Amino acid sequence: IIRNKLKILATVSNAGSFMDIRKEYGSFSKYIWEFTGSISIQNKFKSLKELPSKTEVSDIISKDLKKRNFKFVGSTVIYAHMQAAGMVNDHMTNCFRYDEIKMLGREQNKETLLQ
Repeated sequence: IIRNKLKILATVSNAGSFMDIRKEYGSFSKYIWEFTGSISIQNKFKSLKELPSKTEVSDIISKDLKKRNFKFVGSTVIYAHMQAAGMVNDHMTNCFRYDEIKMLGREQNKETLLQ
């Protein structure tokens, strides 16, 4: 980012757009989770070959962020964010973490449905 002037300018611009979303929705979290219905997507991949780099949901989020003047928010970057934020469980079904993450998602989904 330090060597790319466009990315530096985008960071400043994105911060302003981020604040606009917070003002509109109360938090960025409320905004972003709206795209999944506030529920973690539980995938059941058996191999890394099945793992997508982007999805229809990440495409939709990316397009919406771009409409809100965000820069450098392509679908692949957004899908990586969704993975990091726990919006999707992309652990392989044979991974020792898969069931644990699945249970965390269920607990979160129950809390969401009770609200």
